[in-house]
Amino acid sequence: MPAFPAGVSDRVRALLQRMTLEEKTAQLVGYWLDQGGEVVAPMADEMSTAGDGRSFADITRDGIGHYTRVYGTRPVEPAERAAWLWQEQRRLKRETRLGIPAIVHEECLTGLAAWKAATFPTPLAWGASFDPELVAEMGEAVGASMRELGIHQGLAPVLDVVRDPRWGRVDECIAEDPYVVGTIGTAYVRGLQRAGIHATLKHFLAYSGSRAGRNHAPVHAGAREVRDVFLPPFEMAIRDGGVRSVMNSYAEIDGVPVASDPALLTTLLREELGFDGVVTADYFSVAFLETMHGVAADRGEAGALALRAGIDGELPTGDAYLEPLREQVRTGRLDETFVDRAVLRVLAQKEALGLLDAEAYEDEPPAAVELDGPRHRDIARRLAAESIVLLSNEGLLPLAATAGRVAVIGPNADRAEALQGCYSFANHVLAHHPEHELGFEIPTVREALERALPETEIGYARGCDVEGDDRSGFAQAVAAAAGADVAVVVVGDHAGLFGRGTVGEGNDAESLELPGVQRELVEAVVATGTPVVMVLLTGRPYALGWALDGDGPRPGAMLQAFFPGEEGGTAIASVILGHTSPSGRLPVSLPRSAGAQPYGYLRPVLGGPSEITKTDPTPVRPFGFGLSYAAFAYDDLRVDDTAATDGRFTASVTLTNTGAVAGAEVVQLYGRDPVASVTRPVAQLLAYARVELAPGQSRRVSFDVPARRFAFTGRGLRRVVEPGTVEVWLGRDAETEATPRAVVTLTGDVHEVSVDDPRVVDVSVA
Repeated sequence: MPAFPAGVSDRVRALLQRMTLEEKTAQLVGYWLDQGGEVVAPMADEMSTAGDGRSFADITRDGIGHYTRVYGTRPVEPAERAAWLWQEQRRLKRETRLGIPAIVHEECLTGLAAWKAATFPTPLAWGASFDPELVAEMGEAVGASMRELGIHQGLAPVLDVVRDPRWGRVDECIAEDPYVVGTIGTAYVRGLQRAGIHATLKHFLAYSGSRAGRNHAPVHAGAREVRDVFLPPFEMAIRDGGVRSVMNSYAEIDGVPVASDPALLTTLLREELGFDGVVTADYFSVAFLETMHGVAADRGEAGALALRAGIDGELPTGDAYLEPLREQVRTGRLDETFVDRAVLRVLAQKEALGLLDAEAYEDEPPAAVELDGPRHRDIARRLAAESIVLLSNEGLLPLAATAGRVAVIGPNADRAEALQGCYSFANHVLAHHPEHELGFEIPTVREALERALPETEIGYARGCDVEGDDRSGFAQAVAAAAGADVAVVVVGDHAGLFGRGTVGEGNDAESLELPGVQRELVEAVVATGTPVVMVLLTGRPYALGWALDGDGPRPGAMLQAFFPGEEGGTAIASVILGHTSPSGRLPVSLPRSAGAQPYGYLRPVLGGPSEITKTDPTPVRPFGFGLSYAAFAYDDLRVDDTAATDGRFTASVTLTNTGAVAGAEVVQLYGRDPVASVTRPVAQLLAYARVELAPGQSRRVSFDVPARRFAFTGRGLRRVVEPGTVEVWLGRDAETEATPRAVVTLTGDVHEVSVDDPRVVDVSVA
């Protein structure tokens, strides 16, 4: 028998007692009232979403749990849609027996995924910024827009740790390091929830560990990898961020689909981590237990499995949790208390959101809505600028305003879509409505350079498309470069879904070479002898050794931007011209080849190069790498000599900007446990701090580090901190040390980690 949720109010319990089975299950499902055949979710074209021809009033006769993507399924005028939503919620209050409004959920991974809403950088750019405070500010701005429109729940952030860049959903992820994912993802949760929106963590658990980087592929991760790599970001967002919703992974781990696994969704998530919110099904994942995993004979069995496991709400529709689940209860195959448990959680969520209050939706809807105002654009610009990574610079950047003639070349040089991720409204939804205007301003790289250099002659040639083998534009591109003093070549990805693009959900890759003939285009332009700035607009890291470390001619400078959003073109132009000093750092290793994958910097000795294998997985640029126009010196590293295994130690350093321009340095504190009961990484990021300094300015950066940062899952499958000596140093990236290593002796007994132990390093800059 399931345990009922603790802390549920008397009002919610009394409401449950009044409900019929039909009314209970209606609260556990969503309804996708506005879908028009667009494929914006996996296998959406194959699943039932249209209500079987029944009227809308009949579908919601017993009430409804969620309305699915009211604003985010097709382009709708926000204020007009808000007026409709207010009217519809009032109808639910007045015309259903219990009078309970619906939760409205939307995607919000790069901002609210709705027409005319601001589009922010993709999460991989959040990671590149190493700036949780700015990400929290963005989350609050996004949440305020959602709340104004009557939205309650946002399906973000994605806390999957990058394991293989071939996976199409890398652009939705934050980093390959669990601590960076956890701290930045938790910041976004706090921002959203400060604005009154319930954040939803995706995707619990180990989704990004799929074989060969394929979407929905099986995961074969050991218990240690699950707990030490995939779990920590979720623990941080739950324990430190107070997140109110979690979404299950589509994956199956060692043959057990997550959506049917009570060991993960109840024992681990609720009993161990203490999560007390609502578990929401990823779209169609309950039905997938029948159709894709084959662990259920029909939708009723699928629903019973998922409900017992701990999935409280089925999205986007009621494929399993309506009549099929009711039949399971009526025939005695499912105890109704499992239904009651989920209904109590959903009603408690509605109560927390104010949906059970008499005044809910009795106010007037907004007459006008500003979804992309000055605050949005300021945050978008700052986050884009902070996320741009300078990969190489042979003295070419920054360009002088008097650089002469500039040729802007490449398939992504003049495409607004190239600046946006796969969950942006433009690439996610408007791709199905090519006749529709974008709805907001988003200068391309070409347009931004033209605005910044009004007196400069700027030529343009596309050269080629992102995909395909058409080289007919090469000649024009070569001619443009040959006639210029400098060429800016903009290449990379096109984000989309399920085969519509080069990266994004369902767009997994077999190769990590630039798509199409883009490499050939760059090489042809470089061969002209004109200095080349290569700009990458991508949703994954590519194998770029030929352009960074090759023996032949190569670009004089390279910038990496991970889908930097509506102000990304402006930010790139600002970095190229030196108005902004680049400060982004790689949140993922820059791979040597697809054959070296999966690879991550958190590797044991045997995970790196050696004399007993011919292959070399060493990345072309390591995690944490990034150049600057400023220069920084590290001095006077001080680290405590000892700390208890259940205690803390401090590390501090003086950072000085020794360059001629202002800049920001991402101070990275690394550690290593050289002798442990299981193999440990050769380098592990313990903490980081983003520090801005004027020329000549110094600041003291201090880290108060819980010994728990050295915790791992031991041989008994319990997370422990072992006594012994550990090494600590400051690095410019995961492979380049900025200071000598210090030694800290961890004293005492083996400490078994509790969820109440501190997870986050306290940072101070003075």
